[in-house]
Formats: sequence, C-alpha cells, structure tokens
Amino acid sequence: MPSALPDGDPAPPDGRLPEASLATLVERPFGVYLHVPFCRVRCGYCDFNTYTLLELGADGAGVSTFADAALKELALAGDVLGADVPAVGTVFVGGGTPTMLAASDLARMLHGIREQWGLADDAEVTTEANPDSVTPESLAVLADAGFTRVSLGMQSAVPHVLRTLDRTHDPANVARAVDAARGAGLQVSLDLIYGTPGESMADWRTSLDAVVALQPDHVSAYALVVEEGTRLAAQVRRGEVAAPEDDDEAAKYELADEVLSAAGYDWYEVSNWASRPDARCRHNEGYWDDGNWWGIGPGAHSHVGGVRWWNVKHPTAYAGRVAEGVSPAHGRETLTAEQRYDERVLLGVRLVDGLPLADLRDEGRTAVAGLIVDGLVDAAAALRRQRVVLTRQGRLLADTVVRRLLGLR
Repeated sequence: MPSALPDGDPAPPDGRLPEASLATLVERPFGVYLHVPFCRVRCGYCDFNTYTLLELGADGAGVSTFADAALKELALAGDVLGADVPAVGTVFVGGGTPTMLAASDLARMLHGIREQWGLADDAEVTTEANPDSVTPESLAVLADAGFTRVSLGMQSAVPHVLRTLDRTHDPANVARAVDAARGAGLQVSLDLIYGTPGESMADWRTSLDAVVALQPDHVSAYALVVEEGTRLAAQVRRGEVAAPEDDDEAAKYELADEVLSAAGYDWYEVSNWASRPDARCRHNEGYWDDGNWWGIGPGAHSHVGGVRWWNVKHPTAYAGRVAEGVSPAHGRETLTAEQRYDERVLLGVRLVDGLPLADLRDEGRTAVAGLIVDGLVDAAAALRRQRVVLTRQGRLLADTVVRRLLGLR
C-alpha cells in the first residue's frame, strides 16, 4: 500500500500562503508537478501513491474524470499564488502511469497550465510512461500539445527480473516506445532499477547494454529499496526472496557508471546521467536547487518559499475537496533555517557541480579534509574550485558524506 503522509500542521482550507513565501516567486524558477495515481497493476516493490481501478471501486475518482479534478486544483493554485508567478519553466507528469489517461486529457491539463501561468519559451514538459502504455498516435498528440520529453519505466531488459518486480511489459516494447517517441520529436529518458532479488551482474550488464543500444537522451538508475508495507517486503520477511545486498548494489552502481560514461553519458546527480547538458531533467534540478513548484493531484507535494505541503492521498477524497472549492492539502510545514540548511547540504552534494565550501558551516568545512583523505570528496574540486564534489566512491556513500558535513558523525 502507499506510504503514509507526514503529519505536519493543519493546512488552511483556502490554501493561502504567507506573503514572505509568495515573494520568492519572482526570484526562483517555478515548476508544476502533476500526479496521476492510476496503474494497471500494482508492482510488488512500489509504495508510491498509486491505485488500480479495482482498488478504487465504483465510487473512486476515475481515469475519465481526473483531468477535470486536476484543473479545479489548478484554478485554486492560480488564486493562491496571485499574479506574480513567472512563466512555468518545467512540467512533470508522474505517477502511477500518467499515460493511462487519454493523451487528450494530458494535453488538456497542459493547456490549463499554459492558460493559468504561461509556459516559458524553452519549457521542459515531461510525462512518465510504461513502454506498453504509449503508441505513435498518443505520443504525437502529446508532442503537438507541447510535451518535450517522455520518461519510460524500462527497469530491466531481463524477463525474469521484470517478473520479480511485477512489471508486465514485454522488453521488446521499450525499443518500440523509444522509436515512437523519437518519431514524435520527443526526448527520451529511460529508468532502470538494480539490485532486484535474483538479478545477476550479467543480467544487469544486459540491461545497461540494452539502454546504450537505444541511445536515449537521459538515463536514471536507482537501487531497489524494500519499502515497508509492500508485497516485496512481505516476500523478503517470509524468506521467499532475498533482500538486496549493499555490496551487490554498490558493484552494480559502479558498473552502471562505467558503462554509461564509456557511452558518452555524464552523471549530473548521483542516480542520473545525461548525454549532453541540455538533456538533464531540469524539473528535478529545480527540486534539488530549492526551486518553487506546485504539485497537483492526490498525494502531490508542493513547495513555495520554504513552505511545503502535501495533498490528501485518496483520489476520491481529493476529487471531493476540489469539487467543493476547498484546498486538497492534508498538511504542511514551514521549514526552519536549520532544516533548509540540512536540505541544502543533503541535495547539493549529490550534484556534479557540488556544494560551495562557503555554504558550509564550520563543522562542515572542517570535515572536508577527512573526506578527501577517505577518497569520498574530490581533492582538486575542493582545492581549486572551492566546492565539495563527490568521487564515485563518495556517491556510493553519499549519506555518510552528508552526516559528516552536518557534524553528525
């Protein structure tokens, strides 16, 4: 089942934000996230806020009505943020499987964003998709509407690994979806998961080689995490499958970096590689660089000027609130200066440009010398550029680096 929402403070029914937070809209890039919570089946490892149509039942907010509900929240967002919102620089439609919606509905929601705030001339507009949930015709509709990227959930090229993950697509459909996306003029990102129980190093190499052969613009590769409450967690607990092993996942990360680097992909965030600088996911960069964004949809999270909030999770509750003109926010928090500093360190060190030494407090600057000696921080970047940049080994131990920079060792 989906993971629980944070507690937080009560959110006002009208969604209003402090003036100090609204003032940051003119200072920072602004993005929109759209969460489409529908999936054909629930994968055993997934704890995202997603639902199959059978789980929702007859009274659930359905695929056919979702766009209408999202557009109602968009209107609320326009009222809350006022007139000083810059043109939207990035839109990311995630899920779930957004392409379970009709392409015309995805286009209609993007049109609503354009009408509400405008899109920047170079706006990046992405939708996630499963390889078997798109066609050349549906992708052409998205491209005509203004979408620029599609992020395909490939996960693996090996059938038995896909079965363990409860992924239902045929590996051959990945190549068909990539070709269709290119034919529509869309950039392509491929998502991979490594560390699945039963996945050998040879299996992982097969997946990496398949990705390189497809020549996507962007690749994401994430270590499998066994989340509490998922079917996979229950299987591990019962001893039916083995838990992922840290050493195995570390070796697979190193292989991914070697293979992708050799193929011309440069890492720009610990789990992300791009074929060129303009192929990076700018929407995610906005998250990592303290940008502002409004999250639309059940369970979606938002951030504006140090205030973070999150919507009710169930589609029926969400649809009911927006139909009544009430904010769907379940709770929110105003980040303290301490929390914002911790997040700046946590996110900044994961990026290829690193974190300026000048941004660190005394305990962080003091820790850098030891991190260099331990091979976790690049010495040349620290000495010549005055920035904390992770080595490959440091990327494997990024959490350890963050703790030491925060003086939590």
